[in-house]
Amino acid sequence: MAPPRLSTSAARRLFLHRHGLGEPPAGAGKGADLLTVIRRLGFVQLDSVNTVARAHDMILFSRRPAYRPGHLTRLYETDRALFEHWTHDAAMIPMDFFPHWHLRFVRDAERLKRRWRDWQGHRFDDQFEPVLHHIRDHGPVTSADLGNDGQKRSTGWWDWHPSKTALEYLWRSGTLSIVGREGFRKVYDLTERVIDAGLLADHARPGPEQTLDWACTAALDRLGFATPGELAAFWDIVTPAEAKAWCAAAQARGEIVEVAITCADGSARRVFARPDIEEEAARLGPAPGRLRVLSPFDPALRDRARALRLFGFDYRIEIFVPAAKRKYGYYVFPLLEGERMVGRIDMKADRGRDRLHVTALWPERGVRWTGPRQARLEAELARVARLAGVAEVNFADGWLREPGSVG
Repeated sequence: MAPPRLSTSAARRLFLHRHGLGEPPAGAGKGADLLTVIRRLGFVQLDSVNTVARAHDMILFSRRPAYRPGHLTRLYETDRALFEHWTHDAAMIPMDFFPHWHLRFVRDAERLKRRWRDWQGHRFDDQFEPVLHHIRDHGPVTSADLGNDGQKRSTGWWDWHPSKTALEYLWRSGTLSIVGREGFRKVYDLTERVIDAGLLADHARPGPEQTLDWACTAALDRLGFATPGELAAFWDIVTPAEAKAWCAAAQARGEIVEVAITCADGSARRVFARPDIEEEAARLGPAPGRLRVLSPFDPALRDRARALRLFGFDYRIEIFVPAAKRKYGYYVFPLLEGERMVGRIDMKADRGRDRLHVTALWPERGVRWTGPRQARLEAELARVARLAGVAEVNFADGWLREPGSVG
């Protein structure tokens, strides 16, 4: 029998609601409210690029316009309601999820030691005891505090000095934790001085099967519908094979069902979802018509293949593409209006001139850039300018490009 089929519109609506984009962006954007947003998303990816604001700040701002960067810093560094570790990338994660990272620590310890020994030999693991001894005696450190082991200054991960590699390994494997950032440089301390003892106790440590069940369940709750591979990729704690086995067992228990999602191109994609997914999608109201600037790393878009299937939005970040070969720009922001991706915008906070400078905007094919839509854009850019700490918005000559055009 063919599985139930969810329309593209219903799938988009459910997906956006699960990601906090299906309702009016309102709320305090700090303290308990901010923690609720992050717990709902699962985590917030960190990124250092600051052409307008950092990725994590843009992600939170798009859901809570009252949010400001200091609110996340307080939640992390003062309240200790979050910890920093790895999902698919570096991220801020609710502290009560920490016990499930024990499995990640064990797996990273084995995987990274093999990989990094091939890269650095034993030079980095020879630094474990000296690094830990230094932190025990002197307190939290950055990689700069440990010098560069007589080598030239590091310019990227490919030439980390051994002490820096040791710090990263000890963090990734759970012995160290991040207590904050200086600029964007990590500050490391002993985990037992950072994480509450109750979360570190043996009785609080779930077994691998418990973490597998939590990881797949929590990922599905946040995605709404997913393949086993997408469930595994969400936290990047369990393997695709483990997620596939979990789906088979959960389906046999009646906890999930197979559903066909109608993609933007009309094709059907089989995924797993909760049995009441059709009823849930039917109950949801439409997303507000407000236009929002999203981070390129927004959790609703970070899976580029899913964004293409669900929204027909073909997005690639071009930071590492030579300027002459870029289709759009160095760091181009997606534009969401209601339940539709309507364009992408190239802009930068020019803090020397106290302005947000818009270089170009490309509407998506089939999108007319009307007067009301322009008014919604200008209202959103005024809000973004306040987040970026600049006074006004400026548009370059010829900023509005033809729908779907490039260059």
